[in-house]
Amino acid sequence: MAQTHYEITYIIKPDIAEEDKKALIDRFDKVLKDNGAEVLDSKDWQKRRFAYEIGGYTEGTYHIVNVNASDQAAINEFDRLSKIDDSILRHMIINRED
Repeated sequence: MAQTHYEITYIIKPDIAEEDKKALIDRFDKVLKDNGAEVLDSKDWQKRRFAYEIGGYTEGTYHIVNVNASDQAAINEFDRLSKIDDSILRHMIINRED
């Protein structure tokens, strides 16, 4: 089955402790892997100031994950869990046509 390349960007609250941030990133990378996706890379981009307030915050840490997946299961589970996790302010999933 053909692999689809996705880029996932999510914004983590700026006041989260460093070890909690690492645990959050590891947990979401594991969600992707456990549902059949291949995580190509997972890295912090940078802490940035927002153009407008999001959930009471004016800045956040952007994290980018590049993933190959043969079906939507991993992407759908990531989307579902990131919507209910309070440590993630926003997320965006893009289907990359590389």
